[in-house]
Amino acid sequence: MSLAIFDLDPKLLDCQGQIWDRVNGYKYWLEELEKNEGGLLNFSLGYQIFGFNRAEGGYTYREWMPNAKQVFLIGEFNGWQNSTPLTSEGFGRWSVFLPEGTVPHKCQVKVRLETGDGAWHDRVPAWTKLAWQDHTTNLFNGVFWEPPAAEVYTFKHPRPAKPEALKVYEGHVGMGSFDPKVATYLDFARDVLPRIKRMGYNAVQLMAIAEHAHYGCFGYHVTSFFAPASRSGTPEELKEMVDVAHGLGIQVLVDLVHAHASSNTLDGIAQMDGTDHCYTHGGPKGHHSEWDSKIFHYTKHEVLRFLLSNCRWWLEVYGFDGFRFDGITSMLYQSHGIGKGYTGGYHEYFGGDADIESHIYLMLANDLIHTLVPSAVTIGEDVSGMPTLCRPVEDGGFGFDYRLAMAIPDMWITLLKESTDSAWGMGHIVHILTNRRYKEKVIGYCESHDQAIVGDKTLAFWLMDTEMYTGMSIVHSPQHSLCVDRGLALHKMMRLLVLALGGEGYLNFMGNEFGHP
Repeated sequence: MSLAIFDLDPKLLDCQGQIWDRVNGYKYWLEELEKNEGGLLNFSLGYQIFGFNRAEGGYTYREWMPNAKQVFLIGEFNGWQNSTPLTSEGFGRWSVFLPEGTVPHKCQVKVRLETGDGAWHDRVPAWTKLAWQDHTTNLFNGVFWEPPAAEVYTFKHPRPAKPEALKVYEGHVGMGSFDPKVATYLDFARDVLPRIKRMGYNAVQLMAIAEHAHYGCFGYHVTSFFAPASRSGTPEELKEMVDVAHGLGIQVLVDLVHAHASSNTLDGIAQMDGTDHCYTHGGPKGHHSEWDSKIFHYTKHEVLRFLLSNCRWWLEVYGFDGFRFDGITSMLYQSHGIGKGYTGGYHEYFGGDADIESHIYLMLANDLIHTLVPSAVTIGEDVSGMPTLCRPVEDGGFGFDYRLAMAIPDMWITLLKESTDSAWGMGHIVHILTNRRYKEKVIGYCESHDQAIVGDKTLAFWLMDTEMYTGMSIVHSPQHSLCVDRGLALHKMMRLLVLALGGEGYLNFMGNEFGHP
């Protein structure tokens, strides 16, 4: 038996051993899940097993803590005392039945466990649907979010069709305001979504949707994977924002962070059961030295359930239309890509550094997402150029619809830093804009949040710098500023080039749309 990716790129036959390892690993998990869990789709309903779920006469709360000796549910409902014990069900599962009314809606809770060495730990429930910050301690608590039926948001609009040419507006809800505040989901729905529609975008890609204790991480150190960021509102308000976007014909994509988890033990899932190897790998393998975060153990049974269920949760409960998988270079390689440069040689992608377990997870995730929602879009953020990333799973690929063309923004920054615009070589620019793998779609962009807010300057600042403070004002500068005029012209020309040549899709980060071609 052969794979379609070998017909498309015969050079891959030289690396077919590892490709078959991931393909056979993917098939193995499909068979295992079919045999033991009722299939991949059923397996991805973990949120109907873990966390708080309605049962006859009340709710069942269940947590996976394989290293726990004893476990208690604590919270406002019982004075944070060890009076509500969980019972071991085996296989690391602990549960308790809570009669109706025991835990009221919006009650703050935690789970407390004793480990075999006699140590006690308080944790936020891993599957919590909401988490709120206690401003007296700055720590987060889980929230029992079960609103009355009349308060549950009901979706009014169907999902938009999958766009033929994806035009993505990358945004951050909290930053989406003129006022000096953290904007809300309803602010974004009222003020920003109509603007996105008016400018011609057909998708919005949102950073920082999952809860993150440290606001300054821009959502990339997730602490509660099933809880929407509470600084911007409630779960029902997030649903309303998604629904408003759908009413405008806009797809809504989540910036999904499954490459790592926050190392925060008091607010997150790191050391959930008191060990360093519950949801993550233990020891050095479980630590990302560049990000100071924890690395998931992707093919541990309950970890796989957790992550695949997380994909389904955002699709089905909140109506999202797909994902940008963040930082997957870190997943593709055991080195996480740290200290490596990728030139396109196949020896850089395959060999001892390849992380086959992560490859298998990405294949399963893409299979699940596209099975559940055929119109869903998945985008992989990979700086290495891994072959077959955007080929279908059934062909032997990873299954992403698009990859980000990360070389393009790097090219613009290099040109702006190292040469004058009169010295730019069009041949070089066109080569970078069109240099992509055959039949693997890419999203072209001049700048994303990486360039605009993470340790760099926007292209507008590189082009015009401090002249923008005075040269854009007819009060301060009645005569036209050559720097501003030339900068604005180049700002637009750069975007037009990227839109025309840079890929099958286009992306812009919020705040830079004045350069919209």
